[in-house]
Amino acid sequence: MIAPTDPVTSSNSVMNGVTQYNHEDVPQDTLFDKVIVVVGGSNGIGASLAELCCSNTSYVCIGDIDDPPGEALARKCQDRWPAISDPNQPPKPPRASYRHVDVTDYQSVVDLFEFAFATYKRIDHVVVTAGSMATGDNWFDQSLSFRTVREPPSSKDIDVNLTGSLYVTRVASVYLRHNRGPWADRSILLFSCAAGFKEMPGVPIYQVAKHGIQGLMRSLRTYFPSPYTHNLRINTICPWMTQSRSVLTKNIEDSWNKEGLPISTYQEVARVSAGVLGDSSLNGTSMFVEGDRAWEIERNIDRLEPQWLGKEPSRALGMGQTVLRDALV
Repeated sequence: MIAPTDPVTSSNSVMNGVTQYNHEDVPQDTLFDKVIVVVGGSNGIGASLAELCCSNTSYVCIGDIDDPPGEALARKCQDRWPAISDPNQPPKPPRASYRHVDVTDYQSVVDLFEFAFATYKRIDHVVVTAGSMATGDNWFDQSLSFRTVREPPSSKDIDVNLTGSLYVTRVASVYLRHNRGPWADRSILLFSCAAGFKEMPGVPIYQVAKHGIQGLMRSLRTYFPSPYTHNLRINTICPWMTQSRSVLTKNIEDSWNKEGLPISTYQEVARVSAGVLGDSSLNGTSMFVEGDRAWEIERNIDRLEPQWLGKEPSRALGMGQTVLRDALV
């Protein structure tokens, strides 16, 4: 598996500062017969990814709080890509299924995985696309007064984006280990955002949560594979502007288009995500998606560290990281 500090030799590796990731290099059959749980799969990117996986003969369990479109999507996938059973063998599970889940409720997350495991007898990949951007609640509004600051602000962006991802990752790490051989590929794919590594004005709590997603991935990318023999990978997707961004008012859209800046479609982000799921060489990576292109950012952060931090501080930091890893893992 590839962590940002390891040497890379795959065709999709980011050597010599070349960081563009070509998901089309990943063979489509890498998702054949895989069982994929898509949390937040009723709409948007998650729904597009669920359809794409089913079209590649994966089995998909959709979890979401938005029941009608999720249930409809599961039926659509069952009808369009039915799982054909051999009459001499036990019947296959449905191509897609749906389960209501509230990612801010830990028991609800456990119930989702218990349902998926009971239905498909194993889980290969888990994707967390569920998200929230409460743009109308600015924690640090400059108009706050002694009176209004006494009212507690909404914590929805933290609860859904960060706490929910923590819950799903914790539970997924257990279920992914069962009924799979020790060297079978399995992974967790978390959705961060460009706001996870670059400032985004007006949504500070959302940005804090997305930075947290990046921190979660970085903290687990070497921990999950070791000391266990399980081949468990973890990566993030960091979309820029996409169709699903509700903060794109008409004025922003006009300015965005005037400058010729790309807006990703659901399908474009889903194709990159499916590529990362199927690429068993990728662990500990972050894919920045703009339009239909993806760029891996973790490698350059590490490669250029002696330049932006300084050679001596970078050397000392590396030695300290080694000591901490040996002491804590």
